[in-house]
Amino acid sequence: MNTGNLSRREALRRIAFTSTLPLASGIIGGCLSPQGATSTTALASPFGKLPDGRPVLLHTLTNASGASVSISDYGATVTAIRVPDRTGKLANVLFGADTFEAYLRGLPAAAVIGRYANRIRNSRFSIDGQEYHVTPNEGPNHLHGGKEGFASKLWQSRAWIENNISYVEYRYRSVDGEEGYPGNLQVKVTYSWSNQNELTLTYAAETDRPTVVNLTNHAYFNLAGAGNGNVLDHVLQIHASQYTPGDEFLIPTGVLATVTGTPYDFLRPHVIGERIKDIRGPKGYDHNFVLDRRGTGLQLAARAGDPLSGRTVECHTTEPGVQLYTANHFDGVNQPRHGAFCLETQHFPDSPNLTQFPSPVVRPGKPYHSQTRFRFSTGSIRG
Repeated sequence: MNTGNLSRREALRRIAFTSTLPLASGIIGGCLSPQGATSTTALASPFGKLPDGRPVLLHTLTNASGASVSISDYGATVTAIRVPDRTGKLANVLFGADTFEAYLRGLPAAAVIGRYANRIRNSRFSIDGQEYHVTPNEGPNHLHGGKEGFASKLWQSRAWIENNISYVEYRYRSVDGEEGYPGNLQVKVTYSWSNQNELTLTYAAETDRPTVVNLTNHAYFNLAGAGNGNVLDHVLQIHASQYTPGDEFLIPTGVLATVTGTPYDFLRPHVIGERIKDIRGPKGYDHNFVLDRRGTGLQLAARAGDPLSGRTVECHTTEPGVQLYTANHFDGVNQPRHGAFCLETQHFPDSPNLTQFPSPVVRPGKPYHSQTRFRFSTGSIRG
């Protein structure tokens, strides 16, 4: 796309709403169907270059039905998810861009967030009596890993196909002291894309010093199609009887509150926009939900659906919480107000400082592991 003669605002608008990605060179692997068509493929293509000249690849994973996922080495960022509606028509349901430059300019992205996703109060925490100071980047507080979190790093990648499932693995080494965090952290994030339109994210990390880790993906979904209006008519269900009320900085007070009788009650399906005006503070949802988990392993956390297209997504996770965010900062000019929703699976915000919350501390010899799966299909969301 040539944006050289456009205003910055118009260029960003066009970039943000374009979902066609270059599927160029480099078939890494494929499985042939009986008809001879490639049923499962993993393609790598040039996506751009960092200012220092380092190349950035785009990996596109396509399954037997033609549904696909594209992921960039920059931030291990998902740039597109193309899945069918009830008539079989494919559309990108992820807010993203078809140019690397848009991400360098700070386009809201489905990147890997770390070393600690969400907020840490006053940008400090203690482990074993030792206090650490991390970079403040939201007033006095620390958000999503700091000024240059994992979302702005170039990750090492490799892709392969196994048993008709395509994979891309990303690795990054976060050095001791990066953004103030202690310990050298070896991080690995693996994406897999199946013939059942399941996108699975597997996170792993090892440290040589006690540290805190909380990894997530900040995917912005619009099941009607990226850029196709707002998501206020989407139907949402979250399996959470409690949430963590926050202060003026949206940081939890430490209390676990019932959702009953509040706009945060999604135990039965509700339209996202039904009670959004009743929320105090933020201009929409930006809240952590305490999932009703039993046991371990992947469990259903949330479901969402677009009544018009019939597309649905289920979110399964091993994490104790999920942050619902309704793109409150979209300005209504470059992006539709509330033009997407996020389901950020996570440990609770500020859990390094709130010992009553599940601990995010990771120690040498005890690796971090987390998994989240987004399953796309068609149908309707009912209680």
